[in-house]
Amino acid sequence: MEIHCGVDLIELDRFEKALSMGDSFKNRVFTPAEIAYCEARGKSGSLQSYAVRFCAKEAVAKALGTGIAKGISFQDIEISNKENGKPEVILSGEALKTFKAMGAFSIDVSLTHSRDYAMAQVVFLAKDPNEE
Repeated sequence: MEIHCGVDLIELDRFEKALSMGDSFKNRVFTPAEIAYCEARGKSGSLQSYAVRFCAKEAVAKALGTGIAKGISFQDIEISNKENGKPEVILSGEALKTFKAMGAFSIDVSLTHSRDYAMAQVVFLAKDPNEE
């Protein structure tokens, strides 16, 4: 079995500047479901929710080994929450194709934030191509 990891950290002040540039940034990076979730969190919760989801998308792209490139867009990576509140990653498009091509079969994501930072870590489990 192979383990693929990705991690990302962002300063909330810096991310707030990106969000303040208007809806074009939000609409390019986040899905409609993510925007609805984040906006429902209130002003301070909204910033943290957007930032931690941005970090998770970056962490997924790093675990894929591509970054946000090679046809993979932020829209191909959605961060949602299960009914119990646990975050989950939903892949589509090129991100899903790349995930499957890696032989990956499991994704786990951990999100955290403080007053100043947001961080996400992602772990994929994949079949080792050298094992039968």
